[in-house]
Amino acid sequence: MDRVLIVMFLMVFTNQNFGQSSLEGKLIFPLQSQHVHSSSIVELPNGDLLTCWFQGSGERKANDVVVNGSRLRKGQKNWSKPFLMADTPGQPDCNPMMFLNKNNKLFLVWIVVQANRWETSVLKVKTSTDYKKKGAPKWEWQDNLLLKPTEEFAKRVEEQFKEFGREDLAWAEYALPYEEMLIEAAKDPKKRETGWMTRTHPIILKNEKILLPLYSDGFNFGLIAISNDDGKTWKPSLPIVGRGLNQPSLIVRNDGSIDAYMRDDGDEPGRIIVSHSKDEGYSWTYGQKSEIPNPGTSLEIIKLKSGNWLMAYNDVDDGRYSLSAAISDDEGKSWKWKRNLESIKGASFSYPSVIQAKDGKIHITYSYFTKESQKAIKHVTFNERWVLNSSNQ
Repeated sequence: MDRVLIVMFLMVFTNQNFGQSSLEGKLIFPLQSQHVHSSSIVELPNGDLLTCWFQGSGERKANDVVVNGSRLRKGQKNWSKPFLMADTPGQPDCNPMMFLNKNNKLFLVWIVVQANRWETSVLKVKTSTDYKKKGAPKWEWQDNLLLKPTEEFAKRVEEQFKEFGREDLAWAEYALPYEEMLIEAAKDPKKRETGWMTRTHPIILKNEKILLPLYSDGFNFGLIAISNDDGKTWKPSLPIVGRGLNQPSLIVRNDGSIDAYMRDDGDEPGRIIVSHSKDEGYSWTYGQKSEIPNPGTSLEIIKLKSGNWLMAYNDVDDGRYSLSAAISDDEGKSWKWKRNLESIKGASFSYPSVIQAKDGKIHITYSYFTKESQKAIKHVTFNERWVLNSSNQ
């Protein structure tokens, strides 16, 4: 009898911890010539997966760009035909991101690009509690998400550049140095209140505070929209200041402090930039380059149920042709295990959106561009063990 129990235990343990031993992937819709980019994925309470992305004839300069979505029913293998999620007629709708609050209300946050310029974008948000039927969720509320950084924002920018800035930046008699221009721009209330954009999932702290990471192409700074009332109202953090940082992804450390991992749009070599907060995301250290390669593109990092960290990112510094998933068991000090998701020179695989479902499976959607300029959004799924079994240890 004892031997039978041991065998049964081993079977359960194997199913839970080893399970899926390979990478499974599929395009959400067929390859096409239209531009599709910047997806986001969520798991709904009934086990369905919902994803969205922006699509049109271009990005910020194309006024036909909309937010589309698709649904994968629990237990099924094929994604639904794409459906419309958001459209502001005559304006580009970009960078959609979805999440569920503690009461399972679905949020879609995205940007409307005014004047076809990233730095004048306006944050939009809509919510739904009726999202279990096929097709798009039934949206019940929509509004702008407006933030009002104060003069403390400008003070923080000046203080951190004065302490950590560089003296070898470009300078001319008729032009202010790079950092001086940003210091001056931060003093303008209009500039610091507009142009904030979404990209990665928020995190929800143990005290139920929601931290929504944002970024600005005008400043190349990060900012956190903070909600203490389950997403009803939002207030801004102080900026995440650095040289060329963008698109923060947040993760909570065991001591309760928070790290922000960001793309590098600054000096070569391209490296993931990291900042740290000890006050629940309100103030941040100056962003510093890590040793992790980054070719100037988005990444996402999550904490797994095991306590390990998983990061999906382009693991080279010379393009978006290689996309990988890596695992750290020491809170980002090292990344001992890594598996390649895609690697084709001349192609592009980027902007991963990452979740771990209730059953433990990891799901990633990302932009999939072929060498022939055909485009789609791809969905892959795998078990944590698949990465831990890699030869990269």
